[in-house]
Amino acid sequence: MTSLVVHFVVGVTPGKWAKVWAERMPRHPLHLIQGEPAEVLAALRNGDAQLAFLRDAVSTTEFNRIVLYNERPVVVAPKGHLFEAADLVTASDLEAETVLTQEWSLAVELVGANAGVAVMPQSVARALSRRDVIVRPYQESAAGAEETNVALVWSREPQPEPLATLIQEFVGVVRGRTVNSSRGG
Repeated sequence: MTSLVVHFVVGVTPGKWAKVWAERMPRHPLHLIQGEPAEVLAALRNGDAQLAFLRDAVSTTEFNRIVLYNERPVVVAPKGHLFEAADLVTASDLEAETVLTQEWSLAVELVGANAGVAVMPQSVARALSRRDVIVRPYQESAAGAEETNVALVWSREPQPEPLATLIQEFVGVVRGRTVNSSRGG
């Protein structure tokens, strides 16, 4: 029995695809593993993962990639911060702030300790939500927000069977193909 290993970064919720996979492919277990972006990318490169959900940072010459959705950035600030009254935070609003650039979970912890504010994708802020922080939409410039995208990524290197077929089946699940639809649909 061949299983499929899918890594994902914080903020991505692969549960809906895992449920469909379990219904369609009960003889082929799906192993979901959350990690930091560098760990997820390393797992793809060394073959520990067959597919991954990542944000922005992959080469399309090294990997196949399907962009699934775009995410707007948000500002995470300590509860009681001036931003709590704002509907939108802009880049100029951040000029007088200490903007934390640590790994996101650490940044949220530091924000909760009133050490500064952080900018991150909305789904990450939601996943790391705490009672001592607030979240507000962020707009970098008058042109709009700097969005990130979440993509399903897998190696361009040929895979042995049945792994190659399982990868294509999972891609189909993520793309919303039904059991009766063809790969072209």
